[in-house]
Amino acid sequence: MTIRTDTRNNKWFCEANSQFWPGQEFSIEIEEILYQQRSKYQDVLVFKSKTYGNVLVLDDCIQCTERDEFAYQEMAAFLPLLSHPDPKRVLIIGGGDGGVIREVVKHPQVEEVILCEIDEDVIDVSKKYLPNMAQGFANSKVTVIICDGCEYLKQHTNEFDVIITDSSDPDGPAEVLFEEPYYLLMKAALKQPYGIICCQAECIWLDLPLIKKLVRIGSRLFPSVAYANVSTPTYPCGALGFLVCSLNENAKLTEPNNIKLANELNTKYYTADIHRACFALPAFVRKELEDMNK
Repeated sequence: MTIRTDTRNNKWFCEANSQFWPGQEFSIEIEEILYQQRSKYQDVLVFKSKTYGNVLVLDDCIQCTERDEFAYQEMAAFLPLLSHPDPKRVLIIGGGDGGVIREVVKHPQVEEVILCEIDEDVIDVSKKYLPNMAQGFANSKVTVIICDGCEYLKQHTNEFDVIITDSSDPDGPAEVLFEEPYYLLMKAALKQPYGIICCQAECIWLDLPLIKKLVRIGSRLFPSVAYANVSTPTYPCGALGFLVCSLNENAKLTEPNNIKLANELNTKYYTADIHRACFALPAFVRKELEDMNK
């Protein structure tokens, strides 16, 4: 972890990773370090910041802040849920902070949510220091299972309407979640014929080769695939994406299937218009993805 002190003796958390975002760093001023321990799988840090509220950091990478977390959580939840005709049973891989759960249970058709998180420490820390996100754990629809997501999927086939992968970057325990065998496991765990997955798929400004790889994997396995770009201030370059894939060849992933519901979900970021707009990609990204098929 890099903590620097400026000329005014203020402390700053500095996120810099030469592998994933070379030549740049992002800094947030620290008011107080609330928690810092090594779990079984990763370094876990929570600090109170000057302007972003409490911040969760795993292996020196910012996962969420109280100020802007809703953008990621809402989009991860409602892009797939509002593309499925009847999303009753939902599986979340990762997401130990509870934010995606909080959003998923807002959908009136959802009857059961399984959260599969490998690191129980992330859940415990989030309940204590990120209570607004972790409130979803108290919902009666939610069951939490502490285990490896890949191993869980191997034991469950044709069970879920929607699978959401809320992962950290492709390093450490999350690395396998960006490979084709994992996508095969998700596909097998989906119910026919409308099953949908939504996976964290990195940043268009830094990770275009990886995004192309993920789109290529998705296109080999699913008849309907789309990439969404989301504004998230405290992620590298202020952007993060999701790969959404459906078993239904006629799925309209870029259009919410219930506009009235999409605009009545008590959200801060997601709307029907935002759902449509996030799939409108910059020309350089669109060209790279289109060139894959030539």
